[in-house]
Amino acid sequence: MNNRPLMLSATFVRNVNLPGRYGDGRDGLGLGLLVRPALRGGLNKSWTQSVRIDGRPTSLGLGRYPVVTLAMARERALGNARTIAQGRDPRRSTKAVPTFAQALETVIAIHAPGWKDRAGSVRQWRSSLARYALPRIGAKGVDAVTAADVMDVLLPIWSTKRVTASRVRQRIGAVMKWAIAQGLRDDNPAGEAIAAALPKTAAVQRHQRALPHAEVRAALDQVRRSDAYLGVRLAFEFLVLTAGRSGEVRNARWDEIDRDGAVWTVPADRMKNGREHRVPLSDRALEVLDEARELPASDDLLFPSPTGRVLPQKTLSEFMRALQVDAVPHGFRSSFRDWAAECTDAPREVCELALAHVNGDRVEAAYRRSDLFDRRRVLMADWAAYVA
Repeated sequence: MNNRPLMLSATFVRNVNLPGRYGDGRDGLGLGLLVRPALRGGLNKSWTQSVRIDGRPTSLGLGRYPVVTLAMARERALGNARTIAQGRDPRRSTKAVPTFAQALETVIAIHAPGWKDRAGSVRQWRSSLARYALPRIGAKGVDAVTAADVMDVLLPIWSTKRVTASRVRQRIGAVMKWAIAQGLRDDNPAGEAIAAALPKTAAVQRHQRALPHAEVRAALDQVRRSDAYLGVRLAFEFLVLTAGRSGEVRNARWDEIDRDGAVWTVPADRMKNGREHRVPLSDRALEVLDEARELPASDDLLFPSPTGRVLPQKTLSEFMRALQVDAVPHGFRSSFRDWAAECTDAPREVCELALAHVNGDRVEAAYRRSDLFDRRRVLMADWAAYVA
């Protein structure tokens, strides 16, 4: 569509397919349609208004098309012109623009109900942004945060704490996308605009601290001899015997246990991959569960805290530090995997399924629908015997 109209029309706005800025005529109050190529193909269309505020040329964003129609854009442009004529700044005179810190709480409230570990995720969002982002941009209006501001947040940690920095960037971006949806801004300053400016050096991959598999038995002996709360000792041993994750074990419930079938079924909503996972239980794992029956009553938890609630997230890690064991709970999954590779003839698929790892090859996964449960039962029994 090549013809540039004297005034915009709804049909032109809908059909225009050439990048550029299209004005709404001489008396259009500075209103224009900005058409730009989208990052993944196609076009983005947004409304801008060229005005002078305090004598300075200024461009105001009026929202994206088609969310904001031509009629709505003209109405907003007229409102801005009247505000300027009264000597006020329309960027501050429309509705109250929340600060980044205020918008963050709104975004958390919107997304939290859909998070698996709701309390943990909320805590991580607030903690990471309170530490790195809020000191720099927390008090700024959500419409005033720039790409330079986001760079100031990310650069100090981009090379040394890449995973954290990436999460901070993603979370800032979520707040910015909310602001776009509210018509408070037209761009995401944490998006692709800063990708080229961030250092490209690969971050050093940091693996979870893990014991050599030959040292796991001694660590378990140390755990059993400790005078720590019984629920913590049993939870830790169960985690090692099942090669499970801390969150899966701490939140495990009795209705997930089939004692006769010696199976623990972890529901999908507690699994990292979002799929139900059946764990074969060795004789020693069943003995651990029998001992767990002596723990305080709770809401059906296998390993409740002394108050009957879920053990706190850091409990098992702090337990390891107290015993001076140079590993983190998650690292015992690595110990198990190394043992399975070095000391057994179990196929790779069996070892990976024991850890609930999803096959990344979609074609292979489509043909291998079995969870190889019987073969995993043998593997887990051998692991229990090895560390007993």
